[in-house]
Amino acid sequence: MTAKKRAPQSAPYEKGAWAHVFTRAKGERRYWLIKSEPDVFSYDDLAAAPKQTTSWDSVRNSSARNFMRDGMKKGDRAFYYHSNAEPSAIVGICEVVREGYPDSTALDASHEYFDPDSDPANPTWFMVDVKAVKKFRTPVTLPDIKADKALANMALIKVSRLSVVPVTAEEWEHICKLGG
Repeated sequence: MTAKKRAPQSAPYEKGAWAHVFTRAKGERRYWLIKSEPDVFSYDDLAAAPKQTTSWDSVRNSSARNFMRDGMKKGDRAFYYHSNAEPSAIVGICEVVREGYPDSTALDASHEYFDPDSDPANPTWFMVDVKAVKKFRTPVTLPDIKADKALANMALIKVSRLSVVPVTAEEWEHICKLGG
């Protein structure tokens, strides 16, 4: 007899390092940073997509998945970050237009991010939909972020491997000013 696969579980959020991003007042907007390599899907690609919208799929890290599944809400804003670029930089702003739902790429055997252990009845991986809002006049580069004392505790720096990370309201305002 085989055991039934359970849906992915997370530690109680109220006890974790990111507890503050999973609870919010009614109508409160949160801020995020999402990463993509520009040669895979750039901000310009998002702006050129139908309705300037795309699904943010193929994320295969449990912390980033939890942010998308349980933290990101419709109306939240996210910085669009070009990773593995010269230089890596925040290049624009997008908005969450659909909250977390099962990532279909995990179930597609022909997709690069197929997960043979995925179960449609108990999804492991989730995605959100995002829409382009505004491209920055001036990209805010990773060296600029690292050199800025106001951004010293930014999750982008502290947990740089994650493709989805929270951004504080103070960091958001500061970076928006830098980006124009």
